Order: sequence, then structure tokens, then C-alpha cells
Amino acid sequence: MIFMKPSLLGMILKFAQTLKFRQLFLLTGGLFLLDLIVPDRIPFADELLLGLVTLLLASWKDESKTTTSEQPHYPEQGRVIEGEVTNKKWEE
Repeated sequence: MIFMKPSLLGMILKFAQTLKFRQLFLLTGGLFLLDLIVPDRIPFADELLLGLVTLLLASWKDESKTTTSEQPHYPEQGRVIEGEVTNKKWEE
């Protein structure tokens, strides 16, 4: 039986952070299926799977909410939100 060092697990998760969503999804799904077929034969597979699922959910973006053509909203004259900068003229 091969024992993995905790640092090796960290290196694998650090590598997985660089993957795109589709690649990360396939890696996570493949490891999950392998863990279902051959349970407890791969050391730290459950911990690695939990870390990959965390990375997968963190990289999941809602494309309908992120639009690049959206202009920032500026308040109308007289309606100022407390703490909001409305005039950037600092020199007198």
C-alpha cells in the first residue's frame, strides 16, 4: 500500500486550482467513480475528492450575471448613499 504525504495532497490540489471548470469537473467525476468502484484502495482519495469538489464549486460562475457591457450605476443628483464618493475633486 502506498502512503501519500500531506504535502503531496496539497501539491495535487494546488495543481487542480489551475484547471478550467470543465477539466476540473472531469477530474472530480473520474476520481469519484474510481472511489465508488474501488473503495478505500486509494489513500487520501476521499480528502482529495472533497478538496476537488470545493475547488469545483468555487470556480462555478453564473454567466447570466456577469456581463461586460454593463455600465456602473451612478446615483442620481441629490440621492447619495452614505459613504459613497460622488466628487473626486480633492484639490482646492
